[in-house]
Amino acid sequence: MRTKRVKLLILAGVLLAGMVQAQDAMVILEKVDRNMSSDNRVMESSMTVHGKRSSRTITSRSWGEGTKKAFTEYLSPASEKGTKMLKLEGQLWIYSPSTDRVIQISGHMLRQPVMGSDLSYEDMMDDRKLSDVYTAKVSGEENVGDRRAWVMELTAKVTDIAYYRQKLWVDQERFIPLKQDLYARGGQLLKRTEMGDVRQVQGRWFPFTVLYKDMLKQGGGTEFKVTTIRFNDKIPDYIFTKAALKQ
Repeated sequence: MRTKRVKLLILAGVLLAGMVQAQDAMVILEKVDRNMSSDNRVMESSMTVHGKRSSRTITSRSWGEGTKKAFTEYLSPASEKGTKMLKLEGQLWIYSPSTDRVIQISGHMLRQPVMGSDLSYEDMMDDRKLSDVYTAKVSGEENVGDRRAWVMELTAKVTDIAYYRQKLWVDQERFIPLKQDLYARGGQLLKRTEMGDVRQVQGRWFPFTVLYKDMLKQGGGTEFKVTTIRFNDKIPDYIFTKAALKQ
């Protein structure tokens, strides 16, 4: 009887430790969300696509409100200038100045690369907080460069998501992802991101460079650089309308 009681106490301790670890992991994830997410944001940035033979840089200005509204206008090069994208309530439209047409991107087209980059339209569409769509556990600690990081395992708790599992390295001091591996349900590594040039902006830490790499295609990846960013600015309502695409 005493042996059985000891076993039960050990089991209860293991279960409690697991519950505490899961709770702590979600606290970390929520702190990451507070840095990476915002009510709204205005940003200018560049995206350099490193192909097999050459690289090209595309600049843009974008506005975002919550997780369901975003508008992007491409500024250069000349071949892309005037192209605009609108994300609104789970739908995506693109305006092409060369054809003066607005087309909707949906279904399998969402998996296509944006401007030949390592990001898909699907990647750009999903801006939800990690804590809203994943469960989390801390599996260890590692150094990423000169930063100490928690290694976290994330598993999807929703079905409408592109990456079923993530492995995340989170800066222990600044609560910013430093590295991110994105996996399919079957376990295949699909994409990898590495964050750098972390700065403090309006009371939060934020990475000003992100290197995206599609692990299923050749090339040197896509380097995204933030030029300027402002959080919680007032954005005019007309920005997030289809009419704004042709303006």
